[in-house]
Amino acid sequence: MRIWIHLGLDSLVTERIQRVMSDKRDQMIAKGFLFSQTASATVCQAVKDLDQNEPMSPEQQCALRDRLSADLAREIEIHKPKALILSDSRLGHTLCKGSELERLKSLLSPICGDIRIVAQVDEQASAFARHYGQQVMTGRSTPLDRELALADSGNWWQSCIDTTDQEADTSVPSGAPFWLDYAALVRFWESSFGPESVTLHPLNEDDLASETAPDAIRALFDIAPTLGKTTADALPPQPSAAWVERARQMNALFHQLTRNGQRNIPGDLWQSLLAETKIGGEPIAPGALSAISDRFAADNQALVAAHPALRAADLRPEPAQDHWREPGPGNGFRATQYLLAFMYRIDKATGEARKGTAPHPSKPENATGLSPAARAVLPPLAVQNFDKLRNSPYAPHNRLGAVNEEDLAAAYAPAPRRILPNGSSGRVIVGCMKNEAPYIVEWIAYHRAIGVDNFLIYTNDCTDGTDKILNRLQQLGIVQHRNNDKWRGKSPQQHALNMSRKEAVIRDAEWLIHIDVDEFINVRTGNGTLDDFFAAVPDATNVAMTWRLFGHDGVTRLADAFVIDQFERCAPKYCPKPHTAWGFKTMFKNIGAYGKISCHRPNKLDEDLRDQVRWVNGSGKDMTEEVANNGWRNSRRSIGYDLLQLNHYALRSAESFLIKRQRGRALHVDRSIGINYWIRMDWSDFRDITIKRNIPRVRAEYDRLMQDDTLRKWHEKGRDWHRAKAEELHENPEFRELYEQALAIKLSETERVAYALALDMES
Repeated sequence: MRIWIHLGLDSLVTERIQRVMSDKRDQMIAKGFLFSQTASATVCQAVKDLDQNEPMSPEQQCALRDRLSADLAREIEIHKPKALILSDSRLGHTLCKGSELERLKSLLSPICGDIRIVAQVDEQASAFARHYGQQVMTGRSTPLDRELALADSGNWWQSCIDTTDQEADTSVPSGAPFWLDYAALVRFWESSFGPESVTLHPLNEDDLASETAPDAIRALFDIAPTLGKTTADALPPQPSAAWVERARQMNALFHQLTRNGQRNIPGDLWQSLLAETKIGGEPIAPGALSAISDRFAADNQALVAAHPALRAADLRPEPAQDHWREPGPGNGFRATQYLLAFMYRIDKATGEARKGTAPHPSKPENATGLSPAARAVLPPLAVQNFDKLRNSPYAPHNRLGAVNEEDLAAAYAPAPRRILPNGSSGRVIVGCMKNEAPYIVEWIAYHRAIGVDNFLIYTNDCTDGTDKILNRLQQLGIVQHRNNDKWRGKSPQQHALNMSRKEAVIRDAEWLIHIDVDEFINVRTGNGTLDDFFAAVPDATNVAMTWRLFGHDGVTRLADAFVIDQFERCAPKYCPKPHTAWGFKTMFKNIGAYGKISCHRPNKLDEDLRDQVRWVNGSGKDMTEEVANNGWRNSRRSIGYDLLQLNHYALRSAESFLIKRQRGRALHVDRSIGINYWIRMDWSDFRDITIKRNIPRVRAEYDRLMQDDTLRKWHEKGRDWHRAKAEELHENPEFRELYEQALAIKLSETERVAYALALDMES
């Protein structure tokens, strides 16, 4: 096997390459080339030197590397590629110290010793002109003159690093581009990965903004078979030099305003304000930066000789022009006047941030608002919704609560099984299943590991062996299984819940929980058990377990691997719209206060017992008044995830979604699961790995159960049934179109909310 590290020196081009590889991921895997999106997004953070401004501690970074190593090993085990591809512009723009490359090498070498580095290069003045514009549009306020002054330095690489280190504010992307010294870049990477481990290719924007982009990618990573054409969106045009100067002046004022917390300007608002200063004109002329071109001319000749993919024309500078001068911003522009006009929105965003309702500042939309992918698919109503949402209190973000989902804490310790008093069935899950064979044993093992005592499971119309698995688990004394084929009424689920009240295991329960096999109770306090949670909320009788919706996270194929280990990207915690995002299921004490079990909650409150009922949210806060009588979703007032959340893996892999679509729904049997469902449920914006702390104890319980030959046989038959069903559905034109349509949808969290709200209105 070989590992390709793509340095991605041009951020916009790198994003384009990554989008194409994501679109072609299945084809690439079939040809033996695995593009690891998750690892690409985290590898730089895992290996770079930490400074005082880093929110991550050395211990957390070490844990991240361990997790990344395990993730890569799992991906390789699943797909068995002949080449692994990691791609991130931060690798080229950030890593500049030997200690960083040694960490990267120690991370990757145990996986594979054949590691190659590839970078696309353009003539330095042209590359810097584009890069400077990108930096300014994301917050840089330092003038371009800084780099021109460095052109006379004896060591460009080190001078850039020293200059950046001396700057007071490293929180914005304004670092001097040391990496423009391509000869030093090659020497730096080859010092760790060996002679001739680095290959330079020309940067051809036309290729990467056309349907021939897959051919350019094939050349980068030595992919022999064709990848086919792809729909290409053009790379955005470079901003005019006058607009860049306007934006730079505005950034300087914004930085003054936000220093020491005086004001809060969320990322999407910041870029929106810069967009409003836009003015036409020519972009920065590389010929005016001839001092940089001259600095590298001799080195470039040597690079062309050493790298066969490069030609002299690829690194030829544009004709020299008059020496660079900061352009006028045009039309009598005064940054302070614009700032005064913007202050109302800035003050509003500051107030919302202090109330905890402002959009997340680290996830800005681009300067034009909608992404190219969103512009291609969003209907007009969704576009209107997006404009309304961006700076409203309903804009989604992840700044809620105290738990850092990026932290990988130590694994939870095993928890002994409880000894129940005579006559008590303890904590009982009552659930409904149809064709869920590959997922049952993990789900049972997980909830037994955190302190669930008994399970009552109803099934109907199963063809994949789900009923056989549950029958065997019943024979082993693990669950109680009931056939629900003859259900009556509006749904098999509600019929099962009505029937369950006649069962002794329900009547004798201490706590009742109705969840589905794609939902996992994620306790985020103590040792992660229900005992720990109940100790934190001793007076609670009802717990609103709020969904955290997990998307397919780039996983397309159905794998025989833990759901809780495969999928780790999800919806933002603050997501008041659409209504599904903050839906909850209820865990409630069996005190007889409610006369009916429904899908999301108990209903029919006994007025004589009202005073005994106390509902809490996932942070343990009282929400009784809001939901005692009805309601199945949290509000902005009642949302909370600090102690407990319900991880909802509604899609799992893209293939699993196809099978779910073909199977139908348990509750609303008259509604299909189509692309609308995918849009509402495919959230892969933020990383939450807190549930993975359970994996060691779940694995122990899972392996113990799987020692039973009969159970293991039915599990394997069910897995094979689902894989065969997926292949069958791929051959069906309707399902193949649905699959391709789903994977083509790439939306930010705000774009997804806007689209989902439009679908709600249309339906």
